[in-house]
Amino acid sequence: MTGAPIERTAGAPTFSGSKLSVLRKHPYFADLEPDAFDQLCRYAKHVTLKRGTTLFSKGDPGTNLIAVISGTIKISISSPDGRNAILNLIEAGEIFGEIALLDGQPRSTDAIANTNCELFIIDRREFIPFVRSQPTVAMKLIELLCARLRRTSDQVEQVILQNLPGRLASALLRLSEKHKASPQGRTIAITQQEISEMVGMTRESINKQLRAWATRGWVRLEHGAIVVLKPEALQELVDAGSHDDSE
Repeated sequence: MTGAPIERTAGAPTFSGSKLSVLRKHPYFADLEPDAFDQLCRYAKHVTLKRGTTLFSKGDPGTNLIAVISGTIKISISSPDGRNAILNLIEAGEIFGEIALLDGQPRSTDAIANTNCELFIIDRREFIPFVRSQPTVAMKLIELLCARLRRTSDQVEQVILQNLPGRLASALLRLSEKHKASPQGRTIAITQQEISEMVGMTRESINKQLRAWATRGWVRLEHGAIVVLKPEALQELVDAGSHDDSE
C-alpha cells in the first residue's frame, strides 16, 4: 500500500458485531458455518485511511482482499498526461480486490480513499487456502465475478453506444442501486467533477444536463451529492436509446 500512513489495529482482533456484519452479510460469506466464519475473522486486519490515501496503485502486487466497513474507495485509472477516469465507487458493505487476489497478477487500477475509511483486509496467503477449504465460498466467488464481468460489459456498451445524456443517466442509475429507495429519493455522495470522470463528459456538460433534469424534477442537486428522485424517468431515457432534447 502506498500514500499517507495507514493505521492498523494492533493485537488480536476484537471487532464489534456491527463491523463484522460487513463480512457476515456479504454474499461471499453469508452461508459460512460459524466455525468457518470465526476462522475468516481471525484473518481480517483492521485498517483506517485518511481521505486521499492511496490504498494501492496500478501495477502493485495483488496481495489482499478488502472489505469496506465505512467510507468510500475510488477505483480509477489515469493517463500519462494526467487525465483521470473513475471506474467505480466502493461503499460500505462492499468487497473488492478479488481479481488480482485470485490470479496473483498486479493490480489493474488505483484505489484511493475518497473519504475517511475503515476497512478489513485479508491477506492472499491466508485467503487462498481458506477458499480451497470452503467450496461454497469458491462458488460464490465465481458467481459474483461473472456478474461483475456482465456489469463491466454493460458499462462498455453504454460508453460506446449511448450519447452523453444516456451515459450520465446510466451512471446515476448504477450508483443509486446501492442505496435504499425513500420518499426523499436516493442520495449519491458524488461531486459533479467525479461523475464527469466516470462518464467521460466535461464538468460543464454534466452541470448543464443535471440542471435540466433538476428542472424536470428527476434529480435534486446538493453540495457534494446528487439525489435521484425519478429513476424511472432516467431509465426511460436509457431504454429509448438515450435520445434527449434538453440540450
